[in-house]
Amino acid sequence: MTFNTDQILNVSQLALAAILVACILLQARGAGLGASFGGEGNVYRTKRGVEKRLFQATIVFAILFFGVSLANALV
Repeated sequence: MTFNTDQILNVSQLALAAILVACILLQARGAGLGASFGGEGNVYRTKRGVEKRLFQATIVFAILFFGVSLANALV
């Protein structure tokens, strides 16, 4: 069974998209939209522990997804 480059890029793009969506959905809801409707939006807190690692993983997977998407478009 042989795989060509298009198949490998398509499968990896699909897997990275699913992982990226999961990372984004697992992040805690911050003071984004709630602050505009009178919520407490002026509270600043640092990310620690799992929240920080999840944030960093989201950035890494977003960069990987962009790279694979660009490679898929050029091939």
